[in-house]
Amino acid sequence: MAPIPKPSAEPQDSPDTYVGLDADAAERRARERGWSTVRALPPGAIITMEYRVGRLNFEVRDGRVTRAWKG
Repeated sequence: MAPIPKPSAEPQDSPDTYVGLDADAAERRARERGWSTVRALPPGAIITMEYRVGRLNFEVRDGRVTRAWKG
């Protein structure tokens, strides 16, 4: 039987540090810090809620990150 894959560790990075940044700059910074997936969403977007290791989500209003969370 094949071994169960172990997900890689998430970057040791606080999502709160992205709030207030320009969306493009926030995405660049997140990728530099090791996030494998960065997702920018408009306020109130309907999204799936499955947790994905290595994904950082941004809520973006008027080109600025207003909220950030893992998963």
